[in-house]
This record gives sequence, structure tokens and C-alpha cells, in this order.
Amino acid sequence: MSGPQAGWSNGDRALAAGKLMLAWVALLWLLEVVDVATGHALDGFGVTPRDPSELVDVVPSSFLHFGFAHLTANTVPLLVLGFLAALAGLRRFLCVCALIIVVDGLGVWLIAPDGTNTAGASGVIFGLFGFLLVSGFVERRPWGVLAGVLVAAVWGGSILAGLAPTQTGVSWQGHLLGLLAGVAAAFVFRRDPAAPPALTR
Repeated sequence: MSGPQAGWSNGDRALAAGKLMLAWVALLWLLEVVDVATGHALDGFGVTPRDPSELVDVVPSSFLHFGFAHLTANTVPLLVLGFLAALAGLRRFLCVCALIIVVDGLGVWLIAPDGTNTAGASGVIFGLFGFLLVSGFVERRPWGVLAGVLVAAVWGGSILAGLAPTQTGVSWQGHLLGLLAGVAAAFVFRRDPAAPPALTR
């Protein structure tokens, strides 16, 4: 990696990743406070499918929630998965998140059922899960593989449950598209594989 972050220590990276994710989550909570205070005026920024005027809501919808219970359920996984993904570099992390948000939002706009309004950070969460799950293998980095295994062990069951199309009020389409976007991001934004050890004799 080149640029200012290349000389960062592991502690610097962890501190920067932690600050970024705390700020992100704080923004989500602030937006939900504003939403409640305005009689849920922000709920209209969710994505309603196949309405051309709704395309402007593709990005904002990932930062809005339908109530504090919805936001609470997303807070811890977003904090943890975002922190782990951001440890590899903030610029790369932001690019990964941008890809996930845009692909997920456009996908929901295209395939979600008529009459639905979709919002929330769960698409990003599923995307970060997919990214962490495969990026270590794509880049052949042992610590990345270990992170993917641990993430799968902790959240794998919840991720599978969130993909079930039988849950009422849950956008399994947004979850699935977010997951696929995260896996794609692991390839699009992969770093050079770890160099193999030199052969000696």
C-alpha cells in the first residue's frame, strides 16, 4: 500500500478503524433520533422498487432505519464487521462499502416486491460479512483467512437466517444482494497476494 497509511502502525490502523465505525454508528443513531422527532419523515428515503424517482434514495436508504429496534439489531454487527474490514486500510474500506451500498440499493430497486419500502444497514452488514469471508482466501493472507473463519463462526447462522425468503418484513433480497456485492468487492479491491517465501538450499 502506498500513501500516508502505508507507514501506520497496527495500533494506528486500529484506532482509525475504531473512530470511523463509532462515527458511522453515531450518525445512524442521530438520523434515527431526527426521524422520530419529525414523525418518521426520513422513512420516505427508503427504496421503493422500479420508481425512477427513487433512484436518488439508493445511497441514503443504507443509513436509515425503521425504528430503534431495527437500528439496535444492526449496530453491533456493523461496528464489529466494519472495524475488521477497515483494519486493512480506510480508503479501501470506503471503496468496498461504496460498492456494496450502490449495488445493493440498485438491486433492491430492481427486484424487491411492489409496494415495499427498504432501508437499513443490513445490506452493508451482509456485504461486509461476504467481503471478510472470502478476502483472506482471495489474497492468500493467513490472518485474513482466520478472520473470515471467525466471522463465519460467530455470524454465519444469523446470515443464513437473514437469507430465508419466509421472514415477514425482512428484505432477503437486500441481504442476498449485499452478500454478493461484498464477495465481489473482495475480488475488485483485492490487494496483491502475500509473496511466497524465497526458495533457499
